[in-house]
Amino acid sequence: MEILRYIRRKLAASGLLPQSRLAYFSLLMLGMDLLLVLIRWLILLAARSSSIESGGTGSDALGGWIALLTFVNAILFGILAIRWLRNTLMWRLRNRLIVTYLFIGVIPVGLIAAIVLLSGYLIAAQFAISLALHDIHTEVDSLQQANAELAGRLADAAHRGVPLSQPGIVQDNLAALRKNFPGLQVTATFKRQTETFGAQRTRPSTAPPVWIKGQFGGLVSEDDHTLYLLTVTQTPVGNDVLTLQASVPVDARELSRISRNLSGIILIRGKIVANRVIFDMKNPEGTVRGGSVPPAINFLDLNVPFPILQFPSPIPIQNWQTGEDEKNLMLMATTRLSVLYQRLFSPSSDYASLIQTALAGSAIVLALIELVALIIGVRLTRTITRSVAALYQGTERVNQGDFRHRIEVKTRDQLAALETSFNSMTTSLEALIAEQKEKQRLESELAIAQEVQGQLFPKLDQQIASLEVHGVCRPARTVSGDYYDFLMLGAERMGIAVGDISGKGISAALLMATVHSAVRVYEFEGLPSHARLTTAAFAAASRHKGGLATADAPSTTNGNAAHSPSEVLWLLNRHLFRSTPTEKYATMFLGVFDGSNRQLTYCNAGHLPPMILGANGEVRRLEAGGTVVGLLDNMSYEEKSVELHSKDLFVAYSDGVTEPENEFGEFGEARLLEILQANQQLPLARLSEIVTAAVVDWMGAAEQPDDVTLVLARAL
Repeated sequence: MEILRYIRRKLAASGLLPQSRLAYFSLLMLGMDLLLVLIRWLILLAARSSSIESGGTGSDALGGWIALLTFVNAILFGILAIRWLRNTLMWRLRNRLIVTYLFIGVIPVGLIAAIVLLSGYLIAAQFAISLALHDIHTEVDSLQQANAELAGRLADAAHRGVPLSQPGIVQDNLAALRKNFPGLQVTATFKRQTETFGAQRTRPSTAPPVWIKGQFGGLVSEDDHTLYLLTVTQTPVGNDVLTLQASVPVDARELSRISRNLSGIILIRGKIVANRVIFDMKNPEGTVRGGSVPPAINFLDLNVPFPILQFPSPIPIQNWQTGEDEKNLMLMATTRLSVLYQRLFSPSSDYASLIQTALAGSAIVLALIELVALIIGVRLTRTITRSVAALYQGTERVNQGDFRHRIEVKTRDQLAALETSFNSMTTSLEALIAEQKEKQRLESELAIAQEVQGQLFPKLDQQIASLEVHGVCRPARTVSGDYYDFLMLGAERMGIAVGDISGKGISAALLMATVHSAVRVYEFEGLPSHARLTTAAFAAASRHKGGLATADAPSTTNGNAAHSPSEVLWLLNRHLFRSTPTEKYATMFLGVFDGSNRQLTYCNAGHLPPMILGANGEVRRLEAGGTVVGLLDNMSYEEKSVELHSKDLFVAYSDGVTEPENEFGEFGEARLLEILQANQQLPLARLSEIVTAAVVDWMGAAEQPDDVTLVLARAL
């Protein structure tokens, strides 16, 4: 198992581990193929060792299966190779561009070049055959002309009565003709007398066949399949006709002489089998070869036709005895391109050198154009691949969290615009990440501030024997600018503070903490030390004029230096005015309930007037006081006292309770009063839930506009 795991890890590391069902199936088929090969080898080995000659049947059957499985494996692994090329090699853009250029540029050019070369080859081969036929016809015409000249000499001799058999009658002419036509044989027929002239008699001396009606010249075949160049000239002599035949055997020597301006000529005679002509160029019988291909003058001087691509052409031939056309003779010419060029552009032509120079110049110009196109294509490809590689590397860096990475823009194209956009994106992402981190830091700080502020609100409902209280604050944001507090001033005395700081958020929360601390300091510890020094010479009674706290100094009301609500608000106003910006202020309601006489002494500094709901339905509003604290200096605050009867409900709230709006308008004080009166006898916590739920339902899906604060107290 460890070995298998090791092999699997190695294959996975090298990328050779099968990843698809087709790959596993291909491996299975390959294993079966190798297993059959092994079994066949063992069978053959056993047969050889036991000298069993008839044991080849099983191995032959396995050989068929092996061949089938090998064919199937070739197809399967070919498909896998194509997939690998597509997924691995073709993954890179550069390779895709190279393949694209191959399909768009190289393959079409290669196909065009192949068509041009193939066409040029066919044209060159046909041109060589055409030249060979032309040379044969030229040879026949020359022989025809020589035969006509001899016929004229013999006709003149016949007019003079000289017999055909007289030697020397045409010997001079024949001697000259044999230099041009080796193997020439001339046969003259006149008045049923036939005479043959020639050093060698290569064909029978007979009169022309009956199908000859006049002049004749061409390639003929005898019954023994011997080929001849033969011409016939008939010349009238009186009432008789002198017939002269001139024949040259078509053998290697004659073909070499005919193809001296070409290279080589091959005549191939086919066999007629079942009305079909079969040609076998490898069979020397019936094949006549003449001439040889000259050596190449350079590496471009190729054979025409190529040895592996040879296309013979039929050549017209007639049977000498019957005059019928035979179609079993083919001609093939072998030469070189330089020879064809010399035949096509004769050196004697004035335009030959000009054409050669023009062709060479065109080839050079086309090669330079191709080189320039290649350089341009490579440079364009590099710009594309460089940009894509830079973008890929940039995305990888961004994926790793490096938002400071920038791509160097070197061009002014669409890819450069994409690189610029990438740089802009990373810049924006970097700023966004920094902003997000800052936001998270602020949220963390806000969470801490919310936790700290939560500590400022009363944790548990504080009670005295004659009064139960309850308060709730629902912030519009993370922290609240509203303020409420319950101050235990003794066994039967409790202070109730409710405030609303201008603004929202952190600044309002900080000011709320300041107000909270100041109220507790002023209420519990009395005047600050410098204020005590200032007022030490004055009596407390002279500074308290009918319950009005003046700008001179606050008064003390008892031995423990606790202040009345108006004095605390006077001190708070002075403190906030001197320590906060001009636009910062707060509304504040501060009341002190004395259970011994059931009196609530209060001062309202610009806050929404709290209400006292009597058990009999009476509603009293607590409006006495003054303006907001912290806005103006040296302000006076009035305080009053009211009596709380048993079951009377004290309600203080912020504007976040009455001012929320929907399509029907504001929630309003009247709706709040209606809910309170309908549920006045419920526990304070439950009554608080009903009121806040009604406010939230009134706002609906809209954002909470302001902090919702509600403070309830019930006299017992």
